[in-house]
Amino acid sequence: MSKRLQTTPRADGFRMPGEFEPHAGCWILWPERPDNWRLGAKPAQEAFVAVARAISASEPVTMAVSPRQFQNARAMLPETVRVVEISNDDSWIRDCGPTFVTNADGEIRAIDWIFNSWGGLEGGLYFPWDQDDLVALKVAEIEKAHSYRAPIVLEGGSIHVDGEGTLLTTEECLLNKNRNPGLSRREIEDVLGEYLNITKVIWLERGVFNDETNGHVDNIACFVEPGVVALTWTDDKSDPQYEISLDAYERLSAATDARGRKLDIHKIHQPSPILITAEESAGVDVVEGTQPRREGDRMAASYVNFYIGNSVVAVPAFGDPMDEPAAETLRKLFPGRHVTQVPAREILLGGGNIHCITQQQPVGIAG
Repeated sequence: MSKRLQTTPRADGFRMPGEFEPHAGCWILWPERPDNWRLGAKPAQEAFVAVARAISASEPVTMAVSPRQFQNARAMLPETVRVVEISNDDSWIRDCGPTFVTNADGEIRAIDWIFNSWGGLEGGLYFPWDQDDLVALKVAEIEKAHSYRAPIVLEGGSIHVDGEGTLLTTEECLLNKNRNPGLSRREIEDVLGEYLNITKVIWLERGVFNDETNGHVDNIACFVEPGVVALTWTDDKSDPQYEISLDAYERLSAATDARGRKLDIHKIHQPSPILITAEESAGVDVVEGTQPRREGDRMAASYVNFYIGNSVVAVPAFGDPMDEPAAETLRKLFPGRHVTQVPAREILLGGGNIHCITQQQPVGIAG
């Protein structure tokens, strides 16, 4: 059975594998908050079903659902998707769920990071978040995987690894005063090293413009494979994203990974700015203490927020002219996988995208 461990993954010989390594399955959390998802979350639920369906062609998918929505989710989802009951505060399992680690013997364990709703009482997106902070432990229990309770606030979307010792993140997020204000950059790197078994951190300055997560790296850059990075890009110098992506490109170009390799960087052009419409804004309940959805606000749309499955890559589509060029670039980067575009505006309206609502579980035996 699952138990809490007092050691660290590095001490026990475990590492975080790259997302492109083999999966046993994928976890998703079902949306329902009417103060974040419009029209009682019905359009978002349809989008989540589409994501689950796309990924389930590649690997087993588990949908974690609150008691209130269990029967509805079961009725909407394909029979191939497993539905389990897990109470939650919202549907961002990438951030509140476990980060799985593996060892050379094929065992898997789970890291349970401290979750504070992307900033706690200083910029957090909703209150309370206590049920979300239990999600990682509950997933570990269901999978009978031992777990480590990490000593820092961290969301899974704030990190990407290459599985060979290198981690990508942003200063905007991990060095934000609303995450771990008592820790220095070096101290945070030391914790990442102990829990993910990485030896090199590549720091980007910021994430995508207007990203309410304080610049999660999974919206701006990710590893396609060791030594290869996809980067959100725009050629429009008048767009605030231009300077952000240019700085990221320069940092990535100057960096080497944990094995001393220079990085091969591929630019993925962002869609045109996507703004919240009056209809979308009016469909979201207004509740004090939660992130407002105001008409005209720009959303942090990015094609890099994709999920790498065993045989598919699930990519956001926005009905934008850049949808197809982004997909074509990704087809070249993932020749062994089928690139599947999933309409994702409804997910974006909630504050994230496909990578944010998914969490891979690597192949392995719980231990």
